[in-house]
Amino acid sequence: MIYKADCLHFKGHIPCKPHKENGFHCADCSAYTPVSKRILIIKLGAIGDVIRTTPLVVKFKKLYPNCKITWLTWTPDILPSSQIDEILKWDHNSLMYAQNSEWDIAINLDKEKEAGALLKVIDAKEKYGFVLKNNEIQPINELAQHKFFTGMFDDVSKANTKSYLQEIFEICGFEHQGEPYLMDTHSEKGYQWNLPTDKKIIGLNTGCGGRWTTRLWTIDKWVELVAELKTQNPDAFILLLGGEAEDARNKEIQARSGASYLGYYSLFEFINLVNHCHMVITQVTMGMHITLALGKKIILMNNIFNPNEFDLFGKGEIVMPNKSCKCFYRGSCLDGTSCMEELPASKIAEAVLRHY
Repeated sequence: MIYKADCLHFKGHIPCKPHKENGFHCADCSAYTPVSKRILIIKLGAIGDVIRTTPLVVKFKKLYPNCKITWLTWTPDILPSSQIDEILKWDHNSLMYAQNSEWDIAINLDKEKEAGALLKVIDAKEKYGFVLKNNEIQPINELAQHKFFTGMFDDVSKANTKSYLQEIFEICGFEHQGEPYLMDTHSEKGYQWNLPTDKKIIGLNTGCGGRWTTRLWTIDKWVELVAELKTQNPDAFILLLGGEAEDARNKEIQARSGASYLGYYSLFEFINLVNHCHMVITQVTMGMHITLALGKKIILMNNIFNPNEFDLFGKGEIVMPNKSCKCFYRGSCLDGTSCMEELPASKIAEAVLRHY
């Protein structure tokens, strides 16, 4: 009996897929595929940040068709297991594995010190991103300097003309060429929705998370937008989207506007619900990344971030308030009243009409 630990299908602790499906043994297996590169991606981050890093997987799989990609993260459930070979939650067991393995390429795209510390100590032929040096997180080489400085200095960040994808691809020595996000639609889970099948569904993702509340649009504005959309697109079905934090506001918007609201759901259900939308109107939040990952049309409301950061893949446009925003990457408004008050519903409705 022999085994081939260099095979892409090899598990070691359990039978591999070719054996389970066809009874193959390593000695005479027609599915034997030697691993071309072993690649470790460290991207812990928030769910949205993890989603928007997945185009790197597409790039590596194209460049090294038989590579094995291992991803270490705080939120493993969001990643598509059908397209990433190993998805590991950041814990003691995973760290032991990462530190005692040999990697061809290791990438850390997070500025958390623990992530930089891991990149420092692991055994990898090539390392990219951010590493712990002198007890602080720093760029490991010149490729990571641009992204590092845009995170360090507001004036550099405001002057930046590169998207997030351009920046992280450059960290790895690549050029982003339209590689898409990766995400499961979770359609196989059999979720059932009370939605029309003969109308275009416009999803209104009404929240923005708790960190950057200067992004929040008022309930009055959402109610006004629903009225304009109903007049402008009478054949559309207006659906309110959000999580538990948006439940109360969505119920009020529903009561005042007549828009549909089905409630809040688990992450996988939310993804599947968004997948039924033709277009989503959202602020810069997790819902934006999910919308882009699913390839839906999008109208993105933005005020406090550099709009160059976002690549919409030609699926929509970014709409900004009429008033210039002073609150770059701030969670509270310097003027006391958010510039989002100067973003009229009509401006969003006009953008919808251009992409509907």
